[in-house]
Amino acid sequence: MNEHVTSFGVTASGEEVRQITLHSGAFSCGILTYGGAVRFLTVPDKQGRLVDVVLGFDTMEDYLKQNKYIGALVGRHANRIGGSAFTLDGKAYPLLANDGSNHLHGGGVGFDKQLWKLEAASDTQAVLSLVSPDMQEGYPGKLSVQVTYTLENAALTIRYIARTDRKTVCNLTNHSYFNLAGHASGPILDQEIQLFAKNYTPADNASLPTGTLAPVEGTPMDLRKLTPVGAHIDDEFDQLRWAGGYDHNWVVDGEMGVLRPAARAVCRETGISMDVETTLPGIQFYSGNYLDGCPAGKGGAPYAKRWALCLETQFFPNATNCPAFAQPVLAPGETFDHTTIYRFATV
Repeated sequence: MNEHVTSFGVTASGEEVRQITLHSGAFSCGILTYGGAVRFLTVPDKQGRLVDVVLGFDTMEDYLKQNKYIGALVGRHANRIGGSAFTLDGKAYPLLANDGSNHLHGGGVGFDKQLWKLEAASDTQAVLSLVSPDMQEGYPGKLSVQVTYTLENAALTIRYIARTDRKTVCNLTNHSYFNLAGHASGPILDQEIQLFAKNYTPADNASLPTGTLAPVEGTPMDLRKLTPVGAHIDDEFDQLRWAGGYDHNWVVDGEMGVLRPAARAVCRETGISMDVETTLPGIQFYSGNYLDGCPAGKGGAPYAKRWALCLETQFFPNATNCPAFAQPVLAPGETFDHTTIYRFATV
């Protein structure tokens, strides 16, 4: 181990989990080899005080107990697949139904619950890799994944690269929960959110996109200007009622494959702002509606409903069953190569 790498307990099967600590100026970040989870991300506020803006846990035991995907890398397919099955070249692939009748976040033992290999670590960068064997969780093809976390210039950059030896689906994201007032500060309803998206993908009452795009104009889904998270979260609007708040995919304006603005979040109390840029076509804004039942977080923080928000960049949920959506299909000889940046400043 080098100076950036420390031990962080063991998995249920006794394998050692390590934490890689990155530093850049006043910023610091901890990445676990278990699930590739972002355990802490400390940024300066408008007074220069350091604030840890992501939810996480003090012990490996709590990571094994929780089921909220806290901070983790998610795959092989992030978000939901309707009917827990998809079809490729005429062949159906059944998957585990772990979200009602739907498949969520890669199944029973997705990438969030696996031990990643640490390939390299430096002061500002950690490179993790994972090989998902053919038919793991029902997905065809051996998928080789490399994820690089880079902390520099007041930003955390996550680059995902994946290759397969057989046609498969691949949709990778990070499921960090952000609270720009600090991970232990309580609900995020007064923090502001902006999404660079004029359309979203309406979902049914099981949070499954139906295959259409809808304009945000004239609805509580219109977050094109900075809006307090709580301003419309409980409006009498079916999409919000069914999901218990925001838990939807927005269609990021601009061209897929090009790094462009996707979201912005601001906390007036700390003055911390976070800009999200991505090359992916969509972003899931989740307002932490189901955080209840989470183990106590770092320092005993009692994480609860709407204590944090997620901004998960992605291919659209259920895309494999919606032909009009960009398809998260990866073939041999192709490379899944996407980048998401979380950029911090003070306002």
